[in-house]
Amino acid sequence: MIIGRAIVGAALLALISSGVASAADKIRAGKAIDDNWVYMPLDIGVETGIFAKYGLDVEISNLPGGAKLQQALLSGSIDVGLGGSQAMALTVKGSPAIAVAAFAGPPRNFAVIVATDSPIKTVPDLKGKSMGFASNGSLPDWLMQRLSIVEGWGPNGIKGIATGGAQASNAALISHQIDSIITTRETGLSLEAKKQGRIITGLEKYAPHLITQVIFTRQPLLQDNPDLVSRFLKAFYASVVFVKTNKEKTVEMSSRILHMDPAVISQTYDYELSMISDDGQFDPAGMQVLEDSFVELGILTEKPTDKQVIDTRFLPVKP
Repeated sequence: MIIGRAIVGAALLALISSGVASAADKIRAGKAIDDNWVYMPLDIGVETGIFAKYGLDVEISNLPGGAKLQQALLSGSIDVGLGGSQAMALTVKGSPAIAVAAFAGPPRNFAVIVATDSPIKTVPDLKGKSMGFASNGSLPDWLMQRLSIVEGWGPNGIKGIATGGAQASNAALISHQIDSIITTRETGLSLEAKKQGRIITGLEKYAPHLITQVIFTRQPLLQDNPDLVSRFLKAFYASVVFVKTNKEKTVEMSSRILHMDPAVISQTYDYELSMISDDGQFDPAGMQVLEDSFVELGILTEKPTDKQVIDTRFLPVKP
């Protein structure tokens, strides 16, 4: 009798466990760059079970640049996306995607890289040279123009080339098809470790007040299932808390996921951690710079209002 009850109890437990697992809501999340460390709260939150605690089953897709991320949101192949803030302007042009949270500030995670044997040694040497980035109208595209303007060369002082993705940019740099690239700082550190590249400058000093990375979602999803978006944001920022309070574990997981040396990730963690937001709020000064940049890039003809490009109903996010 006891054995029989034990078997029945085990069966019930299995059914309950199965029910809990099947109750998790599926949500498809995309990342605009697969080698950007600041996106790690998403991967780490999934791996540590944080998203599962919020009843979410997250499917992660790595996309080659912001343009592809927006295409995926437009087509409905992903529900939420982590990407560069310049794409927020597309909402004004009719995109169904809208930014619902900011998760990274001034661009400490981007740097200008040249090949190890390049004659380019300092920033002034970049004038008139070619520079690769993933896609036109992207955050790196704007940062390149910003660098050129701040250095006094005007918006066209550097020859920008859209390569189609991070791997293509790296290959073009190493093979000397282009003079420089704008890519993640961690990629630059990895290239330095391999003696294939050198970091010339970080980009944060050229845009000290800027929101660089945001979380997008599809507006139809906001209308039909706002609770799903709310839970995703709470899980994401709960994952940020984990990242900020568990360096050793974060470095271990990040290096494995990004296929980068732990020493590189450790340096990256120390340098970039301060740019990650704790609650998703949109910094007003950063929004002003952003909205001006939409016109500077030629994406929009006039500066939008905040309400045209962001939805703040879930902010501040409190996990």
